[in-house]
Amino acid sequence: MPFLTRPVLAAGTFSGAPQPTLPTGDGLVLRPWRTEDAPAVHVAFQDPVMHQWHARAADSEEEVRGWITEWQGAWERERGVQWAVADAADDRLLGRVALREWVLGDGVAEVAYWTTADARGRGVAARATRTLAHWALDEIGFQRLELLHAVANDASCRVAQKTGFALEGTKRKAVLHPDGWHDMHLHARVRGD
Repeated sequence: MPFLTRPVLAAGTFSGAPQPTLPTGDGLVLRPWRTEDAPAVHVAFQDPVMHQWHARAADSEEEVRGWITEWQGAWERERGVQWAVADAADDRLLGRVALREWVLGDGVAEVAYWTTADARGRGVAARATRTLAHWALDEIGFQRLELLHAVANDASCRVAQKTGFALEGTKRKAVLHPDGWHDMHLHARVRGD
């Protein structure tokens, strides 16, 4: 049975080109992950704040190298894209920003991010998310970006608000964290916001 609408983003939109590097214009760069980032990611995941808001732990640098291999391959498979957020001056890792859960036909993806402990409170997540949203919505043509965070995660809520993601509601007991089920705020931006 044929569809009555065309896909928002066609298959092959991403896999034929290399993952881009995106400067934020204010001292950060979103760049593809490199294997040599594994030690810094491993250190970032030892932080208790990461354990509070993420379901994954990093037991070794070898495990993290496996994650990086997955992140690198997601672009080619058109399943998502992950960027290292680095200081543009010295390439120091400050965090990660990603578009995951792609539904290309509908032009929908989910934004995710984290920052290293020493990058928090400096606007890194907001600056990276703003750049990612501009690229995805205005340059590539995604229709809708969603952003989920635990209701209790005030810092993530501030990032969503600062970057123009409107609060649309609460998904009750939607994500299991180590301390139990969390209600999640659902924020979104659509093309034209």
